[in-house]
Amino acid sequence: MIIYDLRCEKEHTFEGWFKDNAAFEGQKKSSLIVCPVCGSTHIQMVPSSITFMGKDTREPQSVRGELSPMKTVRMFQEYINKTFEDVGSRFAEVALKIHRGEDDPKNIRGVTTHEEEKMLGEEGVEFIKIPVPKYDS
Repeated sequence: MIIYDLRCEKEHTFEGWFKDNAAFEGQKKSSLIVCPVCGSTHIQMVPSSITFMGKDTREPQSVRGELSPMKTVRMFQEYINKTFEDVGSRFAEVALKIHRGEDDPKNIRGVTTHEEEKMLGEEGVEFIKIPVPKYDS
């Protein structure tokens, strides 16, 4: 895996993990890479901060405190909950309607069976499975 630094058109920066540059370009061309902050698919690769080894005469910018892994996962889950409509077990049905133009495009989330996932793949519906973590109290 290669970790790339990425930036969307609104200057949000984030990381992406890819097998190689061809995998990055293929996913970018298919609009599969999405900014986790604003949802933009206009993404470009930017030089990694470790690439530069020169003297910087500018004043350092204030850096936000690092997030713990738990807080990062919770923030990601909150983002998904706020920006994706929960269609529950109707995910495959709604995804197909959107794919076929029978319903307005929108972000959806839900659950599918293995058979539904296979059918969606055969229909050419792009989706991603994200496991939902269970938190200890």
